[in-house]
Amino acid sequence: MSNRDVNVTEGDILKPLTVLAAPIVLSQLLQVGYNLADTFWVGQLGQEAVSALSYSWPLVFLMISVAGGFTVAGTVLVAQNKGAGNQDRVDFVAGQTIAFVGVLAVAFAALGYLLTPWLVGLVGAAPGSTEYALAVEYTRTVFLGVVFMFGFFIFQALLRGWGDTKTPLALMILGVALNVVLDPFLILGFEAGPLSMVGLSGLETTAYEATGFTGYGVQGAAIATVFSRGVGAVIGMAWLFSGRVGISLSLSDLRLDPGTLRDIVSIGAPASIEQSMRALGITALTALVAIAGDDAVAAFGIGNRLNSLVFLPAIGLSQGIETVVGQNLGNDRPDRAKQAVRYAVGMIAAVLAGVTVVAVVFAEPIVSVFISGENADSVVDIGVSYLQVIGPTFIFLGVYQVCQGAFRGSGSTRAAMIFSILSLWVFRLPVAYVLVTAFSMGAVGIWYGIAVSNVLSLVVAGAWYLRGTWADDVLDREPSAAAADD
Repeated sequence: MSNRDVNVTEGDILKPLTVLAAPIVLSQLLQVGYNLADTFWVGQLGQEAVSALSYSWPLVFLMISVAGGFTVAGTVLVAQNKGAGNQDRVDFVAGQTIAFVGVLAVAFAALGYLLTPWLVGLVGAAPGSTEYALAVEYTRTVFLGVVFMFGFFIFQALLRGWGDTKTPLALMILGVALNVVLDPFLILGFEAGPLSMVGLSGLETTAYEATGFTGYGVQGAAIATVFSRGVGAVIGMAWLFSGRVGISLSLSDLRLDPGTLRDIVSIGAPASIEQSMRALGITALTALVAIAGDDAVAAFGIGNRLNSLVFLPAIGLSQGIETVVGQNLGNDRPDRAKQAVRYAVGMIAAVLAGVTVVAVVFAEPIVSVFISGENADSVVDIGVSYLQVIGPTFIFLGVYQVCQGAFRGSGSTRAAMIFSILSLWVFRLPVAYVLVTAFSMGAVGIWYGIAVSNVLSLVVAGAWYLRGTWADDVLDREPSAAAADD
């Protein structure tokens, strides 16, 4: 597996960019498979269960984002040092990232578990309601498995910086397969009918009635996700320490070095703030949707899962650009890095043009798949309006994400952080709030707020990209004393 990395610093750039990005996009689509499988099976339990997921998801995303932003530092440091030809430094910064993020994950898991009841109420779930109880149960279960989930995320980030996206894809396929198989059993359970047992003599038969398994409900979705992620994390870490994936770690690489930690924090802190502020923005948006009622919250949850079909592939291509930009700037090839960004913009725009047509034209049958039972018609109507309002801005969202990937790949995570904060906290939430409160537009007003933010975010990020100074922000790659001794 050590030769699976793609050479993006020499020769034609379109083909290696495509080869690098395609597994990332597919991995992100498989991530959507995770989310849609959970939403589909939980949806069989009714509106209360779907609403519980809608309340839980932004909280889980918030705590994961605080530590998860630091995995971006692993991608950037590995990519730029590989481009500069510093193999020993690659191994060392990979180990440092694992150790640092591992400590953060443990801390946030404990904090998240303790604060879950308060946070769920803060998002908008009414204490004492069924939605509240289910959301607390689901969220706490996920927090208990955050460390295992983060092991998989770190593995993905490090291999992406190295230029290998095929190996993480293989583990993602395994994880999704496990999750899809486990979901219906752990959520809904199963009933066992009468069975018979034949004795060794072939003459004696004993009949008995099996009791079956009632399932864990919403909590079963969390258990399936944590378990499937954990399997991938264990395998990924074993590969990193065995050297089978190009990066070869030793226990000494895990001893935290102050100089390297400064680099990780310099890149990772803005990325962490970016992701956590985005999560907080989604949490605030969920609370705003709650004003329109539980049906709107359920529709918003389904809409977010469907929006992942747009958002996550765009993020996948954005992550591919992080690697290409990082390695080429590390190799002192800024023109090549910018050429890759232009190719990525064209690719994502072409794909999202087709997605937009499908989302708008077939909005009703798409949303209807994910909800049944009481109040289903109301949820479907609100969900349809979500796709019809936001759909035409999908291309803006996709190109914006590619620009953000270029900024992060160069180490300009502060710029990416600022644009992310502007997107949610300046362009989206205030507009949505005014449309809901002053103009009494309900959930549709929030959808228009999201659409406006997608357009304005690209305008400001695109202007900064064209300015060109982001390509100058390359980190010092001199080995620290600890790395040299390693």
